[in-house]
Amino acid sequence: MSEFNPTHQASAASALIGDPAAFGRVAEDGTVYVRTSSGEKAVGSYPGKTPEEALGYFVRKFEVLAAEVALLAARIKSGALVPSDAYAAVKKLREQVKELNGVGDLDALSASVEQIEPLIEGHREAYEAKKAAETAAKAARREQILVEKEKIVAEAESLALSESWKTTGDRLKVLLDEWKSAPRLDKKDDADLWKRFSSSRNKFDKRRRTHFAALESTQKIVTDAKKAIIEEAEKLASSSDWVATAKRFKALMDQWKAAGRGKPSDDAKMWARFKAAQDQFFTAKNADLEKRDTTMATNLIKREELVIEIESLLPITNLEQNKKLLRDHLNAWSKIGMTHRDKRASLDARVHVVEQAFKEAEAELWRKTDPAAKARAQEVVKQLNDSIENYEKIAAKSEAAGNTKKAAEARESATARRVWLEEAEKGLAEFN
Repeated sequence: MSEFNPTHQASAASALIGDPAAFGRVAEDGTVYVRTSSGEKAVGSYPGKTPEEALGYFVRKFEVLAAEVALLAARIKSGALVPSDAYAAVKKLREQVKELNGVGDLDALSASVEQIEPLIEGHREAYEAKKAAETAAKAARREQILVEKEKIVAEAESLALSESWKTTGDRLKVLLDEWKSAPRLDKKDDADLWKRFSSSRNKFDKRRRTHFAALESTQKIVTDAKKAIIEEAEKLASSSDWVATAKRFKALMDQWKAAGRGKPSDDAKMWARFKAAQDQFFTAKNADLEKRDTTMATNLIKREELVIEIESLLPITNLEQNKKLLRDHLNAWSKIGMTHRDKRASLDARVHVVEQAFKEAEAELWRKTDPAAKARAQEVVKQLNDSIENYEKIAAKSEAAGNTKKAAEARESATARRVWLEEAEKGLAEFN
């Protein structure tokens, strides 16, 4: 008879009890035996498998039960089991070890089970402590939920008297969603908090409905007040008492603003009528003032005469002398009194053209006297001269070598650069 001993398998049970495989063997007929203190015992066979696989199968059965034994001991030590449940679990494991068909140190496993029972009383204090901790945690969680729901209720109560109808209505919807998603408390506490929360929401909703009902009533009052304003404005539209009527129109505008807002559609139509009456009066007033404002007409004539003198400074023949004349004219221009805005605009535009011409002349003068710009122009002329000389040398060498094509290309390049050079020399001449 041959026997098989596999290598040690790591597990929680084998670490405590030893190598389970050391307590088994596989006979030639495939039967698996386990050694105990009372002799060998056949535990079964695994047809169609190698001796190693057969022995491993029964070792795993032993290890699974050994792990359960270790786990039960650990749970008892941690206080995770009620003592009555722990005793029941020990009894069940005792029967399972007794009936186990597995390979391992069955005697040690049985002894391990018997060592668990004394742990139960020894760790009763740990269980009680764990139970007390769980009770405290549950109470703390309840307190946390209570605080969260109290916070929701408190905010709802603070919003009950709000008049920000849209914003507050939206916020109360969010708070309701938060309430629904929050965990439940005991029935009484939840009911009391919900009653407060619901009462706040109802109070706000009732006030909002009352507000909009009152608003509709108010809008009628606003409409009546604005109709009275319009009637007076339309009577004043044809008045020629400019000062007194203008003041009255200002007062009517203040009354219009103070009246508040009516229905948007009605407001728009009434505003159009009121504005039309205003426009009719002020248009007539402005037209009359223009007829009687001889001073502005005189000023207009002065500006029309002066603008001709200002324009006569163009074209500029002597920049410094003409600049002094322009300053004198502009000083006189600024001293002329008020002129009709619509007519002065075109005159100002003509003066601006002259001013712009002087600015451009000054800029051009600076450009022509700018040392840096002159140096750049000189450098361009030099580079072009050098380039022309180089292409002419290339043409001469190519022609001497019989390369007429390259010589022609070089002469074309030189000719093109002579054109550029002519323009560059003109630009340089401007600096002189």
